[in-house]
Amino acid sequence: MFSVIDKFRDAARSYARYRKTRDQIARLPLDVALDLGIYPGDADRIARNAVYGQAA
Repeated sequence: MFSVIDKFRDAARSYARYRKTRDQIARLPLDVALDLGIYPGDADRIARNAVYGQAA
């Protein structure tokens, strides 16, 4: 069973992964992003789905 501290630690790690992923997607050069089929303006949504999973 998780303690409260473990839950906060896991949440902080997930948020750090989300921020890092979001920032990396947002910083992609436009030509590279478009070649990958990614619009940098969707960085928040893409990173959220990658870290926290697809919303129901």
